[in-house]
Amino acid sequence: MNSASGVEVLAFDIFGTVVDWHGSIVREMARAHPQVDGDAFATAWRAGYRPAMARVMSGELGWTLIDDLHRMILDGILPQFGLEHLDEGARRELNRVWHRLDPWPDAVEGLQRLKRRYILCTLSNGNIGLLTRMAKRAGLPWDCILSAEVFRAYKPDPATYLGVARVFDLPPRQVMLVAAHHDDLEGARGCGLRTAYIERPLEFGAARPKDVSPRAQNDLHARDLLALADQLGC
Repeated sequence: MNSASGVEVLAFDIFGTVVDWHGSIVREMARAHPQVDGDAFATAWRAGYRPAMARVMSGELGWTLIDDLHRMILDGILPQFGLEHLDEGARRELNRVWHRLDPWPDAVEGLQRLKRRYILCTLSNGNIGLLTRMAKRAGLPWDCILSAEVFRAYKPDPATYLGVARVFDLPPRQVMLVAAHHDDLEGARGCGLRTAYIERPLEFGAARPKDVSPRAQNDLHARDLLALADQLGC
């Protein structure tokens, strides 16, 4: 408990930390386009994420919602998978898979337990509409949905991490970022937030397991959200 002393708000990364984006897209492709290698498709779609955000951060593109970046990436990869024939309705429906991502098996119960003691909010690059529909479908019990859209900046811009503290009128040390990505946690620590690393070894699928070794600079390290709740006495 000393590692979280004084913390009032847990802010959660979403893609990979709370929801299984890779597995969800694989399952979507198996249902809607079974002729396509779902693993390769999910990997290619996600691979365009950082380059697309970099175009916004560099000023090449104006401020763009993640829904729209996802759609730009999708349109670019469809020919690689023989899906260039998809019409506008089919493309829009496929792009909405990001609103329908399944939570990891521990996520809902873990969040419910953590909610007993802490304010829970999202801190995701996903836009508000996406995060709200995802939470509604999956039963994710957020107290507040915050996003890059609120701050008009993508993580790891300091405006995102400090923005959470500002929203709740707290010093940064009373906010803890919970994430499965070391670069995200590093950005939060640099702004004075506390950090908790969540292991998600299968984020990129069973064929590409992640190294989830502890890093000493994080305040907490947990296998999943149930284990985090145990550590925090929830």
